[in-house]
Amino acid sequence: MSQRISDFDVGLLVTLDTLLKYPNVTHAAARLNITQSALSARLTRLRQLLNDPLFVPAASGRGMIATPHASALEPELTRLLERFNDFVNTAHSFDPANSKRVFRIAATDNPAAILAPDLIPLFQAAAPMAKIAFTLPNKAKIAEHLEQGDVDLFVGAAEDGAPELIAQTLFQEEFVTAQRRGHPRGTTPLTIEEFCDAEHLLISTSGGHFSGMIDNALAEIGRERRVSISIQSYALAPLVLASTDCICTLPRRFLKRFEDTLDLFPPPLPLSVFGMNLFWHPRMRTDPAHIWLRKMVLQVAKTTTAD
Repeated sequence: MSQRISDFDVGLLVTLDTLLKYPNVTHAAARLNITQSALSARLTRLRQLLNDPLFVPAASGRGMIATPHASALEPELTRLLERFNDFVNTAHSFDPANSKRVFRIAATDNPAAILAPDLIPLFQAAAPMAKIAFTLPNKAKIAEHLEQGDVDLFVGAAEDGAPELIAQTLFQEEFVTAQRRGHPRGTTPLTIEEFCDAEHLLISTSGGHFSGMIDNALAEIGRERRVSISIQSYALAPLVLASTDCICTLPRRFLKRFEDTLDLFPPPLPLSVFGMNLFWHPRMRTDPAHIWLRKMVLQVAKTTTAD
């Protein structure tokens, strides 16, 4: 049986289907865009494989008449070609409205906090039956996880991506300093003296550290600050700031969401702008569902402005 299946190709099946619909060599050849001799060769091969004449000349001399065996094959042949068409098109079509796919985005707390609040409602509106997960990346194995499909996308700094990954810039970001509304310091621009004398809240994503890139930037100008609170989650920062007199320097896109409870100021020291990239594996380049997700993330990054 396996040998007989291997003897058939799609061209033969399409030829038989066309002849059943248009039982005339001239018309069928034109529909298939092949010569009449090529069609005759295919019909000869079908007769050999199916051990049946399949078509005989019509008594009128115009066209052909299907044999009972050929007629009996037609319904199943139609279903077979429909299933084959579905098979061919499955990987090249994606309907978000009916998809139940699970998408996974690996991102550290910072970019996740910037993107997720806008991405999630947009995702749910477009794909109500699909699921999305934000996970913390294992940067040492992120290329492997993307290759294996454990993660669909990775959001990180340029240096976090591996050479074999495709990268696209999401956004350039700057830092601002936040304090609670009604802070006893007032709302005048921060001086470097006020900045260094204030109590600071620091986000330590690895946990428990009281020094970071802000302290390195201060050291370069011969200054230091007082970091009295260290937390591991960006999401907790606005709550702590709102209930203390600490100040905190974080990405503008994140802090702008909390301007109803926080005042934002330019830091009184030079801090480099940093970029966030979107990474994915080349094997997902043409996957329609993956393309859809990438476009959505890029759309959110573009519309989530820092102004």
